[in-house]
Amino acid sequence: MPEPLSPAELLRLDREHVWHPYGPMPGRAEPLLVDSASGVRLRLAQPAHGQDELIDGMSSWWSAVHGYNHPVLNEAARGQLDRMSHVMFGGLTHEPAVRLAAKLVEITPEPLRHVFLADSGSVSVEVAVKMCLQYWRSVGRPGKQRLLTWRGGYHGDTWQPMAVCDPEGGMHELWQGVLPRQIFADAPPAAYDAAYAGHLRELIARHADELAAVIVEPVVQGAGGMRFHSPAYLRVLREACDEHGVLLIFDEIATGFGRTGTLFASEHASVSPDVLCLGKALTGGYLTMSATLCTAEVADGISRGEVPVLAHGPTFMGNPLASAVACASIDLLLGQDWQGEVKRIEAGLGDGLAQVTGLPGVRDVRVLGAIGVVQLGRALDEAAMAAATEAAVREGVWLRPFRDLIYTMPPYVTTDADLARICGAVRAAAASAGA
Repeated sequence: MPEPLSPAELLRLDREHVWHPYGPMPGRAEPLLVDSASGVRLRLAQPAHGQDELIDGMSSWWSAVHGYNHPVLNEAARGQLDRMSHVMFGGLTHEPAVRLAAKLVEITPEPLRHVFLADSGSVSVEVAVKMCLQYWRSVGRPGKQRLLTWRGGYHGDTWQPMAVCDPEGGMHELWQGVLPRQIFADAPPAAYDAAYAGHLRELIARHADELAAVIVEPVVQGAGGMRFHSPAYLRVLREACDEHGVLLIFDEIATGFGRTGTLFASEHASVSPDVLCLGKALTGGYLTMSATLCTAEVADGISRGEVPVLAHGPTFMGNPLASAVACASIDLLLGQDWQGEVKRIEAGLGDGLAQVTGLPGVRDVRVLGAIGVVQLGRALDEAAMAAATEAAVREGVWLRPFRDLIYTMPPYVTTDADLARICGAVRAAAASAGA
């Protein structure tokens, strides 16, 4: 075993060599050094603003729904590690991946029947788009190459996902003119609006001959702005896509596995897509993994084509270690009253964040399932963002505000007392940001 490095040395090496997400190189802000994690707490290697541990209000970017160091998931990982940590999926298969695929088909809406296992959420979306493009090429409609989505969305940081993120307010504006040009509807209103439904129908009808698919985040738009919209729009999209021969993709990477109060957000509308993207909470936050599910019609269409295979094969596809933990995570979730826990968190967030509504500069406060959002009247600059983060840390909570948002998506195991502290930290962050 190598000699342990001091916190100071680790941070020095981090500053010199590690490029953190959505940050410059070298970084301008020193990250907090996490030594270990258990339950909902991150233990720091050295105190920060008087705190040596923080309640995680972010579920590690919405993935650690069971918290950290969970004995059931630990045991699943150890047991699989003793058998094999990885084996290539080309020409081989294994029990954890087979079990996971069958489990996903069982719990997702009909008629999703087939599962492609990949590495990350962005790759799941890449695969979904490739499925749709290849489907239309295989059935003799190669001109159907474009995608339609609505503004305010976020689908990941790789190439095709960037093309369907918000083209103006999102983080990928830099790539305009280089990315494929897609078709954007207006952002969906929170409440059902018949005129907006007509807008969606008209766009799909007008572009049907060139549209391969419509792709949206159902009910909750995540990193594009944490906005909620009426589930009725999903029914509008399903009807319009069926009428005009367009495939429908739901990106449930952020919303899947109970986050909005139903197992999958599309269940709020009793609608099923042709292709479904899953990730984040799939492994309970333990390992990177995603899944793209499709109907038999999509799979059969591709298989009848000139190139009868889906030409995509990640090296770590179907990774046994991740598959085993994913199976355990799903069983752990479904084996408890997860709906009751999410409802409890929803009630706690509603009560705790209601006090933020009266703060100057707060534009909106909204809660759905285990999601709480405070939207400010302006986007925060770098200094205000740092001040908001520091204010939360002083309250003993880890939050990561962005743009004009201070939000939380806590693990489902968060207690009422810890939930109250998270809400207090959100209030402190909003106040310190000049709200």
